[in-house]
Parts: sequence; C-alpha cells; structure tokens
Amino acid sequence: MTGSAPHFQAFQGEVARRLADITDDASAGGLDEAVRLLTDCVAAGGVVHAFGTGHSEAFAMEMAGRAGGLIPTNKIALRDAVLVGSHELRELFGEPPLERDPDIAADLFATVEREEHDVFVIASNSGVNGSIVGLALLAKEHGHPVIAVTSLLHTAAVPALHPSGLRLSEVADVVLDNRAPLGDATLDSIGDVTVGAVSSITSAYLAQLLTIATTAALTAAGAEAPLYVSANVPGGHDRNLGFEARYGTRIRRSA
Repeated sequence: MTGSAPHFQAFQGEVARRLADITDDASAGGLDEAVRLLTDCVAAGGVVHAFGTGHSEAFAMEMAGRAGGLIPTNKIALRDAVLVGSHELRELFGEPPLERDPDIAADLFATVEREEHDVFVIASNSGVNGSIVGLALLAKEHGHPVIAVTSLLHTAAVPALHPSGLRLSEVADVVLDNRAPLGDATLDSIGDVTVGAVSSITSAYLAQLLTIATTAALTAAGAEAPLYVSANVPGGHDRNLGFEARYGTRIRRSA
C-alpha cells in the first residue's frame, strides 16, 4: 500500500486547497446572504428544508438532524415519494433514474409541511437534474428562498435537463460553489479514469460552515440557537425530543 502514498498526498492537496478557498471566501463574506436567510428563518420559527439526490443526499444529511446541527431542519429524499407519498417502491429503481424526472418534484413538494418563513437548501453537483430544479422552482413559486450548493464548473459545462431549460444555479436566490471540477473526481495520474471525488467533502464542509455561522448570528442577536446534542450521550435523546416537539411533524426524522 505504500505505493499509494503519493496519490494520498495528491488527493489531500486537492481537498485542502478547496477547503481553504471556501474558508477564505466565507471569511470575506461569501456566505453572508445564505446565513442571513437561515438566521431569519430559525429566528422566526421556520424550518430549513434540505434536499439532495444521489451523493448530494449526504449534504442534506449534514444539514438536517445531526449532532451539533440545527434542530429546525428537515431532510427531503426521493424515497419520501414512496414513504409518505403515493408512489410505488419499484419506481425508485427505474431507468432513467428518478432524480432526472421533473414530475417527481411536485409529489415530493406535496410531502413537505411548510410555513411562511421556511427556507430550502438544495444540493446538486451538476445542478441540472429534473427533480432538483423542479423542487427549487416550486419552492420559489410558493415564496420560499432557495439556497443552492453546486459545482459552478460542472453545471456550466453540461446541458440543462429540466423542461424549463434552467439550472439550479439559475433558480436559487443564493448560490454556493462547492469547488468540485467537471466530473467531480480530481486525480488523473493513476489510470484511464479520474478518481478522487471531492464534492461530498466540500459540500459537507459548506453545510458545517452554514450551521456555525447561523448559530453565531443567532447568539449575537440574543436569540436562541436550537441545536442537537448527540443522542448517544446520556440525556441527549430526551433533550433533543423536547426541542423537536416544538416543530411537530414539520421535521421528519427517518431511518
């Protein structure tokens, strides 16, 4: 395995460079508008709805329902169309993938319990699939701000797939660049196909920066920042349930 050491170092460099760039941009105010939307949402009793398909679902998991994260968060997933919607299980395994179907967006949106101050945070590396763009359009149509997390390099290089001809970056109120390259992977020196994808890492980092900055903004304003503690520490689960009860069925916590 020692022969892989140079590749490990190269990948570390690819990741570190991107995380440093995101940090520098955030420190210069690059996340401020997104943080303002999230802060206003939480302070007003709203819920942050996070959505991503494929590997971008990891971003939604990073935003919603995890230790150290904001409690008024709700993760939307394609399988919700089956679990709490009217779709059949077999539809999740069709071809082309359900994430490309723009029609699924309306069914997913119907499963979300929304109130006036809610915000949607939608992640997609390509930013072009039908379900992603469709959900963003519906959120905007119903008066909810949309924050996008996407690769600006990738989305600019591929055709839009939604019937509107729009990309997620063209629908959202605020766009955050995850700095992933076209195709996501970064190392082309090993074989015929590039390896070492970075979007899950950089997007998760953005999710944590948003959570940290929103918590800081709420605290500075003298407002409560309702945060999860780990359910795996004594008393953590019961404490979290007490906070979750404030939002009732507006936040979903599924396996």
